[in-house]
Parts: sequence; structure tokens; C-alpha cells
Amino acid sequence: MSEVLSLHNIFWNIAIFSTALFIIKMILFSFIDTGAEVDADFTSITDTDISFNFLSLQTILAFLMGFGWIGFLLIDKYHYSSKIAFAAAIVVGLALMFFSAYLMFCIRKLDKKIVYDYTTLIGKEGKAYINIPAKKEGQIEIDFNSKLSMLDAINSDDELIESFSAVKVIKVENNKIYITKNIE
Repeated sequence: MSEVLSLHNIFWNIAIFSTALFIIKMILFSFIDTGAEVDADFTSITDTDISFNFLSLQTILAFLMGFGWIGFLLIDKYHYSSKIAFAAAIVVGLALMFFSAYLMFCIRKLDKKIVYDYTTLIGKEGKAYINIPAKKEGQIEIDFNSKLSMLDAINSDDELIESFSAVKVIKVENNKIYITKNIE
């Protein structure tokens, strides 16, 4: 009976402690914008891709909460044996850990950096949005990826290109767009 009582207390303490830490973590990260989450705790030990980080504060807290609450419920409310409660608690804790890691993986997939291929602009015509001095950078209005976009461009000519003048993209180097005044 004392084994069940002590395991009961262990499950209860783990459940309360991990839930309290989880709530504190959620409150802190709700009010403090750090720009990055503290989920990269164990990246150096796991040798996994950073986009699927299995060992993080979030997943460890998920494991401990599932482990503690399921173990506590199975012993306290349903009166299962300590072995069954312990095994079920580990299974549920691991399931929550995997689920939490999978959710973080899915969320990180949403944060993709879009790389535009400006070489598709070569030969296209647009308009100078502002006056662009000779050999200087300015802005142009041009149809890019099926929408009208305002992009930075460099005047290749030796003369000023006035606002709203027709321009033509002649080359793209290192994601910089070079234009010339379109005389046609």
C-alpha cells in the first residue's frame, strides 16, 4: 500500500510541477516577445534537423504532464496497479511528446523564406516610380509574378530616368535589377 501511495505522490508532484512550469512558460512567452522560442534547448545533443526538434522544453513538459496526470488518475481514480499505471503513463507521455514535436515541426514549416527569381524580369517593361539618377538606385513599378510590384532597380543609363517613364529590365546580377529607359 505504501508503494502505491508513494507512486501516487510522485505522479501528483510531477503533474503539478510540470503543469505549473508549462503555464509559467505560456504566460511569459505571451507577454514577452523574444523573437524566438526557447525550444532549441537540446539541438546540439540530438544531432537532428532543427525543424524537427524532439527534445525541447515544450516536448519535455508535454511528456511530464501526460506522464504525471495519467499515472495519477490511473492510481487514484481507477485503482490500477502501479506497474500498469507506470507503463500507461510512459506511453501517454511519449505520445504527447511526439505530438508536441510534430506540431512544432508543422508550425516551423509555415515559416518558409520565399526566394524570388528576378531573372524572369529580363526583357519586361515597367515604369519608373520615382526619378532615378544616372547609375543610381531607384524604384520601378513592374508586373512580377502576375501582380504589379514596386521593386528596387539600378539605372544603367548615363542619364536621369524621370518618374513614370517607361523602363526595360536589361539584366539581373546578385538579385539586383538593372534597367534602361525604354525608348520604343
